[in-house]
Amino acid sequence: MSQITLCLDETTQALVDQAAKAHGVSKSRWVPDIIRKYATHEWPQDCLALAGSFSDFALRTENIDTQVVDVPRLVF
Repeated sequence: MSQITLCLDETTQALVDQAAKAHGVSKSRWVPDIIRKYATHEWPQDCLALAGSFSDFALRTENIDTQVVDVPRLVF
């Protein structure tokens, strides 16, 4: 396992300390968890599983009625 050294100002260090304590984990555990959470560029698997599951959802390639009836506006 590799190690990394971070230079944090006092305010950021306090936030890390607080967050790790609030999550009940060490700072060494909390920092990698946050990096994995925010550095990933993939959709979560449960979101990907929803693709195509709404049969009545109109796609852009389908004919969509573009004539939308507007509602009367209130005059101020």
